[in-house]
Amino acid sequence: MLHLKGISTRYGPIQVLKDVDLSVCAGELVCLLGGNACGKTTTMKTIIGLVKPFKGEIEFDGHPITHWSPAQIVKGGISPVLEGRRIFPYLTVFENLLMGAHTRDDRAEVEKDLNALFQQFPVLLERKTQAGGTLSGGEQQMLAMARALLARPKMLIMDEPSMGLSPLFVEKIFEMIQDLNRQGMTILLVEQNANMALSIAHRGYVLQTGTIVLQDTAAGLLNNPLMKKAYLGTLE
Repeated sequence: MLHLKGISTRYGPIQVLKDVDLSVCAGELVCLLGGNACGKTTTMKTIIGLVKPFKGEIEFDGHPITHWSPAQIVKGGISPVLEGRRIFPYLTVFENLLMGAHTRDDRAEVEKDLNALFQQFPVLLERKTQAGGTLSGGEQQMLAMARALLARPKMLIMDEPSMGLSPLFVEKIFEMIQDLNRQGMTILLVEQNANMALSIAHRGYVLQTGTIVLQDTAAGLLNNPLMKKAYLGTLE
């Protein structure tokens, strides 16, 4: 469904991504792992059109999208859940959700999808009239996920969904991500918490200083000695 072919990007004179090849098939949950400042978020921003590569091509669902605008990419079927959640703190939960439907004009279907999302995320129905900024971190992450789903995407890209959450909420959010994938949603998960990401993913890629240095099934990465030493907290 998604193919990155030799993607290279830079900020000014500083090259960040170097010939990145990455693919996600329909129905897969694929994780992109790596430490701080390795290029994970830049990869996501490049996919959704916020950063333009100087080399390489991106295809999604059979279409070249390298030069599409972020709005075209969302309308084409990729919906992002951004790092730090990026909700609107002074808008209500309901108003935040509606922002996810800004590319749609099928109001009756939007209402139907909202009702389904309130069943999937009941806490959002309870907090419907509250300002988004009054929610806990975990509730804000649920709001960001629900908002992205309201665009009716073919694929979700999630950037560091565990960041800043308590261990209890991290586990809950990852269960929700896995449930979404089991329901058929294709997901690219950009994440620093390698253990949690690999526990629910089918495959994974590891970025280091802008270059893919490892790629394998989730089980293969969990058992890779280099992976264990560098990212999984074990020294076997």
